[in-house]
Amino acid sequence: MNRRERRAAAARQSGKVSPAALCQAGFAHFQSGRIAEAELCCRQALTLDEQHPDALHLLGALCFHAQQPDAAVEWIGRAVRQAPKAEYLVSLTTVLERQGRLEDARQHYRHALRLKPEDAGLWNHVGNLLWQLGYKDEAAQHLQRALKLNPHYWEAAHNGGMLLLELGRHAEAVACFDIAEKLNPSSAALYQMRAVCLSALNRFDEAEADYEKSIALDPSLAETHNNLGLLHWRFGRPEQAFACFDRALALRPNFHAVLNNKAVVLLHLQLLDEAFATLHRSLAAAPDDAQTLFYLATLQLLTGDFERGWLAREARWRLPSVGLVDRGFSQALWRGDQPLEGKTILLHSDEGLGDAIQFARYVPLVAALGARVILEVEPPIQRLLAGITGVAECVGRSAVPAFDLHCPLGTLPLAFGTRLDTIPLAQGYVSAPPAARVDAWDDRLGPRTRFRVGLVWAGNPDHKNDHDRSIALRTLAPLLDCGVQFVSLQKGVRDQDRAFLEQHPDIVDLTQHLTDFSETAALVSCLDLVISVDTSVAHLAGALGAPVWTLVPFNPDWRWLLNRTDSPWYQSMRLFRQPARGDWGSVVDRVRAELESLVSVWPLPVSAKANSVPS
Repeated sequence: MNRRERRAAAARQSGKVSPAALCQAGFAHFQSGRIAEAELCCRQALTLDEQHPDALHLLGALCFHAQQPDAAVEWIGRAVRQAPKAEYLVSLTTVLERQGRLEDARQHYRHALRLKPEDAGLWNHVGNLLWQLGYKDEAAQHLQRALKLNPHYWEAAHNGGMLLLELGRHAEAVACFDIAEKLNPSSAALYQMRAVCLSALNRFDEAEADYEKSIALDPSLAETHNNLGLLHWRFGRPEQAFACFDRALALRPNFHAVLNNKAVVLLHLQLLDEAFATLHRSLAAAPDDAQTLFYLATLQLLTGDFERGWLAREARWRLPSVGLVDRGFSQALWRGDQPLEGKTILLHSDEGLGDAIQFARYVPLVAALGARVILEVEPPIQRLLAGITGVAECVGRSAVPAFDLHCPLGTLPLAFGTRLDTIPLAQGYVSAPPAARVDAWDDRLGPRTRFRVGLVWAGNPDHKNDHDRSIALRTLAPLLDCGVQFVSLQKGVRDQDRAFLEQHPDIVDLTQHLTDFSETAALVSCLDLVISVDTSVAHLAGALGAPVWTLVPFNPDWRWLLNRTDSPWYQSMRLFRQPARGDWGSVVDRVRAELESLVSVWPLPVSAKANSVPS
């Protein structure tokens, strides 16, 4: 036994000092900021017992305080090995987190939770770590567990609400924010976030009230003014929307997201010069912002500036909200800049069905450059587009054969430098359906005793602009007594429209037989005219060269341009535009007048008249 060991043994036998007492004193010094004294107690304790876990833990904490994380991990790790207490594990994970060793911290936290499963603070801390690591669903479970253990735990309620909002679980997020509000009713940020969730749940009045509460508590939050402005715009209150946007910009003049929102409202009101100016101001604040570039592209294309618009529209690939997926192909992207002779190119759908039909017109041009074209589109339009000139194979996403280059369909106008006066194949490019299929539909429709008109009144309800472009079937009621045989082409009939349809058996509904767009094409070929809102069937009719009247909202999609009744994309199409936002009544009145004019000369040939709509 050496001198130090004999001294430690004598001290223990005397009962005057113990490692536990020294550690207790050391922690007291540490908490009071007396670092030197704390370290002295710690060293003395380790002299008495070099494996004393509290002393090892204390020395680790002192090393961490001294910004020596590696030493801290070593000392605290030794403490854990001697006595795996939850508090030691928490200290170790704190150091590991500071070092960025989050996965290591996660493993030790799990051990701590097994030791102290009723510790709400521990569940909250682990939840936050899991959130940071990207394990969001697991993190939400931990935060909710913390709140269950301690219903008055404000941090767990607030953090749980924020995470659930991020996950899109808005109803659960509101429940957490409700608890947080009771615990702290003076948090402006909390009301702002709860309002976002309430808006997502279509509880708009409550959302507006929360935004107002947030502003009353803290009027300096530019985000709240912006969000309230969007809510006002949703309900057709542009003046209030602009006032909110301007208040946000007064607080943050270069807040490009607000500038973008203001530009979109200006665009919807067709205040185009102001919209352009606002977007350029936004670009000055954030020159490479994808959302701004995409909005600018929309405005450029809408006004016929295709040269700049196609290029700016490529920013859509950087926008999660658009829903495009980078396929990660190893093969090169073709944008018209490489020879295609002897190459196989994959042309793949990147947006909706209507977009795919519209841009499939470029397939013959690609094939004419010497390429073998594989066309990849969604199953409903696969059979329809397989017959386009130049298509070697038409496949779905799960069965793509080998290829050398690829190009999204929506990028083809850029690849070919398309201008308004060079849009290809506007006269139609989808082959006529097989005669046998057309005859089968003719038989279903029965004797041809009246002028036949196909109707489509609604698009995809998930489309971001569905509330503007879709209409209720009853809105078309003024057309129903025109002496026409109406035929429904509408798939996915909504409940309110189904009730109206059942009350009007004179509208022929054979849509149960429309298994894909090739069948719809055959049915369209039996009709004299298609009347459709802005949806994929309008593109189908135009691509077939069939007469089609498209009902266009006041703020049109870019492809319909402005102030014209024809479409350079489809020669057989005529456009009926809203004269003011939401005014479908006058559109239907005009359609009725034109339809009566056509019916008055039927059964004379009417195809040319069907395409003649006075300006």
